[in-house]
Amino acid sequence: MTTDDERIALFLDYENLTIGARDVLGGGLFDFRPIADALAERGRVVVRRAYADWSSFGEDRRMLTRNHVELIEIPQRMGLVRKNAADIKMAVDAIELSFERDYITTFVLGTGDSDFTPLVHKLRELNKRVIGIGVEASTSALLPPACDEFLFYEQLEGVEAAAPRRAKRASAGRTRTRTTAPVGPAGAAEAESEPESEKVAKADPADLEVLVTQTLAGLERSTSGPVLASMLKRTILRKDPTFNEANYGFRGFGELVRHLAERGVIERRDGGAQGDPEVGFPAAADDEAAAFELLRATVERITKKSGPPQLSGLKTVLRKQQPDFSEKKFGFRSFLQFCKAARARGVIEMDLDESAEDYVLRPGSPASASAS
Repeated sequence: MTTDDERIALFLDYENLTIGARDVLGGGLFDFRPIADALAERGRVVVRRAYADWSSFGEDRRMLTRNHVELIEIPQRMGLVRKNAADIKMAVDAIELSFERDYITTFVLGTGDSDFTPLVHKLRELNKRVIGIGVEASTSALLPPACDEFLFYEQLEGVEAAAPRRAKRASAGRTRTRTTAPVGPAGAAEAESEPESEKVAKADPADLEVLVTQTLAGLERSTSGPVLASMLKRTILRKDPTFNEANYGFRGFGELVRHLAERGVIERRDGGAQGDPEVGFPAAADDEAAAFELLRATVERITKKSGPPQLSGLKTVLRKQQPDFSEKKFGFRSFLQFCKAARARGVIEMDLDESAEDYVLRPGSPASASAS
């Protein structure tokens, strides 16, 4: 996560952001305050700019002015549609600012438009952190993975959703045509005519455990020193910029870490910095030892019955004996990695059969399995 020393520049593609947000909010006035609050937690916002044809946003202009947002006018020629006018102006201003104000460390782009993806890439090339903000149902699938962090507006603290989302999630190849018509009853009726989007799947706690343990295992392999909770959170965000612990019912990442530690998934230890504990895997991994023994006993049983088994299909056999078996809860990215760890501990022997293009497994010693 960033610190209070971060200097943030905020750029809002206002038409794109508000049209999607108003659909979520049931046609209510777009509220800038949740965005301001979320960014205040990440650093100091030194630039606030919003781009639109402001003749269509009378109430919004007053609200943004009260929140010290600079309004950049993108006028529309009468009777014509000027597609991407705000996009180009916003991109030029952001790149210009990145060179003129080198103290700005983070750029926040409020949009769901994939047209901004090249801008995100360029800012990151210039060693700037990029945070995206968009409405989930109208954000292109290309944009969030390109950012360092992506915040969905309707999930921000203080946003009250008053109506179901109906706009389909934009596809990767989506193009957008801007219109100058204000969003009102006609716009709401038009939204009603669109097909309802698929329901967003709820966050699965099992997926959370897999994400945390996989990330932690990777950090332990690649980091010489201790893994801190802040380091773990940053790495998770690099994997999934849309990650938010609140989706799993936690008020903060520290609370999530404590929960997983209480369940024995990870171990939490006081670190050098207050509020930033060290995290790792439990030293006494009884469940892991039992999983290795299950593998060894299964390989031994199959070997006695029909000869040494191949790796392919062996995980299915283990799950028939223990339905909740998963190598991922022990921090292994794949079953092959789990088996290689078992070989390193002497639990099994494993050799590559080039003719079958698969690994052949043989049982190791029970003593080695229990010792691991």
